[in-house]
Amino acid sequence: MNSEMQINKPTPIFPGKELIQFDSNTDIRETLYAMKVGKKVLITEFYSNGMLLLKELQKHLKIRLPNKTLKEQHAFRAEYHKLSNLILLKIKNQEVDVDKAPKIGWLGKLYPDTNDFLLTFPQVQGLNSAWQKYKNGIKVPVLRNKVHPYYGTYFPTRFDHLTLFDNWLKRYEGPKKSAIDVGVGSGVLSFQMVQNGFQKVFATDINPNAIVGLKEFMGSTKLSRKIALYHGNLFATIEKEVELIVFNPPWLPAVSNEENIDEAIYYDKNLFPKFFAEANNRLAEGGKLVLLFSNSAEIKKITKENPIEKELAKGIRFKLEKCFKKTIKPVVDKTKPTKKVSIPEEVQLWVLAKI
Repeated sequence: MNSEMQINKPTPIFPGKELIQFDSNTDIRETLYAMKVGKKVLITEFYSNGMLLLKELQKHLKIRLPNKTLKEQHAFRAEYHKLSNLILLKIKNQEVDVDKAPKIGWLGKLYPDTNDFLLTFPQVQGLNSAWQKYKNGIKVPVLRNKVHPYYGTYFPTRFDHLTLFDNWLKRYEGPKKSAIDVGVGSGVLSFQMVQNGFQKVFATDINPNAIVGLKEFMGSTKLSRKIALYHGNLFATIEKEVELIVFNPPWLPAVSNEENIDEAIYYDKNLFPKFFAEANNRLAEGGKLVLLFSNSAEIKKITKENPIEKELAKGIRFKLEKCFKKTIKPVVDKTKPTKKVSIPEEVQLWVLAKI
């Protein structure tokens, strides 16, 4: 799409200091001690040596740090993140330069002109996981074809909210000339709308990887003529009025003192007020505003406030037409004791209209 668009990717490391070499004969305790004082470790010989060191790091931290309360778990994850990212791998000729390492296509696609650099072991693991999903595709029940999420792009891991939207689209009897998909991610909602007869979808995302990835995926197919892509926050540069606006926002409010939040998961206090203000100027008379949401924040006891209900309570811009809800089964971690939840988890589809 746009060769000038800056892709989000792990930053290559070019160390100026000598690194500790770690192979199958290296003393693990000495290596962990060196990491505790900030020394960086280069994995050599086999990829599995890095896996071993990560495993031993986890065991070491579980002994040293309590990991029961939410605060303790946060501290544990922070320490693990800090120390695990001291473990490095060399990248040479767009491949991981140790034996029996996975072949990761992203190294060639994201670093075509960069050679002989380092990445952290967790970064390489993330690239490998993302490559498998991109290469093999992900089956989404509401779509005819798999999606192939580009590196660093949001994709659904649960599908209940997509089923709600699919059922609503099948019953939708309004005009299907144009729609806006705010935060397109890997394209699922846009593909659903095209699949259900919408002539044109204007899709936005603040993440350049989503725009580049979808442009590559659609190529010159019929989809590329049905879906127009815009890079930017919320509505980007789209000023036109449409019959339908769809938004699958983050479902959890950010804690006030958090920095560098994952914007696919957490929303800041300005997101919804800004969204509703901008949506009001782009929704045609008689059009529908659809939001996919959940009660996750209430389940996790973060807040009982629902930002959609808060907007509706103002009675200025939008009124509620319908809210569809679907109770979903919680994901059970068999390694932990089951806790009784007083409020069932549910996904929600809110249909709003202009006042």
